[in-house]
Amino acid sequence: MVEETPVAAGMSAAAEEQQGTRRRVARSILDHGPSTAAELAGRLGLTQAAVRRHLDALAGEGTVEAREQRVYGHRGRGRPAKVFALTDAGRGSFGQSYDELAVEALRWIAGRAGEGEDARQAVLAFARARAAAQAERYRAVLEQQAGDGSPTEALARALSRDGYAAVARAAPAAAGEQLCQHHCPVAHVAERFPQLCEAETEAFSRLLGTHVQRLATIAHGDGVCTTFVPAAGHTAPHTEHRGSAAAKTTTDSTAGRNPA
Repeated sequence: MVEETPVAAGMSAAAEEQQGTRRRVARSILDHGPSTAAELAGRLGLTQAAVRRHLDALAGEGTVEAREQRVYGHRGRGRPAKVFALTDAGRGSFGQSYDELAVEALRWIAGRAGEGEDARQAVLAFARARAAAQAERYRAVLEQQAGDGSPTEALARALSRDGYAAVARAAPAAAGEQLCQHHCPVAHVAERFPQLCEAETEAFSRLLGTHVQRLATIAHGDGVCTTFVPAAGHTAPHTEHRGSAAAKTTTDSTAGRNPA
């Protein structure tokens, strides 16, 4: 048996520490959405130079990618800040298991129903049953936390417990709130079956007692799943939806994409 030398052991420990820090950087992007190096440094207590080294390594691995930050409203002078977002492979490292099994199951359901609209409705019926079961659990959380922030904030906390890394924040012009899900455990399946997004949005409307509007989804290439929840006296903005006319709550690639 060959014993590990102190130097080799030290190098191994350093490599493990580097991997652990990179994992923290990726997890911070998952929890908070596309982020600048400065934002990551502030959250993790690291220098920006150290964060950039880890981001370069993560980009080389295909875990993150750099994007130009979207700016809404008036844009100041200078180039927009660069933000870093998780790639599909990066998201996949955080527990997106059994995707292919789920896709095959939904294909089977659709195939048994026939073709065209019949197949779509069969998958939608499954998606609605799944969303309804989730909504019952979330409704209990909303009732328990009544008065502790807004209902949207309570729903975000409930979603986070299920791995959606969700937060609620004020929408522009005080028109309401945005429910932002920075992770979607079923994103790869929803990309092929947008009925999952449709049923989830319907469930949010019932839970919050108002018509909500899905503005962006991870399944369609956005950095964050974003749902607009209008304040009293406001209505959800109109957007054109991608996909079939029947898939009313899925989003268009140019409509309300999340800043990323």
